[in-house]
Amino acid sequence: MPARYPVPCAPRWFKSSYSGANATECVEAAFVPSGVLIRDSKRPEGAQVTISARAWEPFVTAHRVR
Repeated sequence: MPARYPVPCAPRWFKSSYSGANATECVEAAFVPSGVLIRDSKRPEGAQVTISARAWEPFVTAHRVR
């Protein structure tokens, strides 16, 4: 029997809980094994940026609404 490799899952994208409900926002993110994917929610088929999980925490902390 040939070895079977797991089929990669599609990323589960999410928006910040601070995102508005209108179409003027927003950035979406998805956690993946290599880190975090980031994309423009208005252009989901467009470019994605990957950052490491290590870089994600300081990014979120620096942009947190106080």
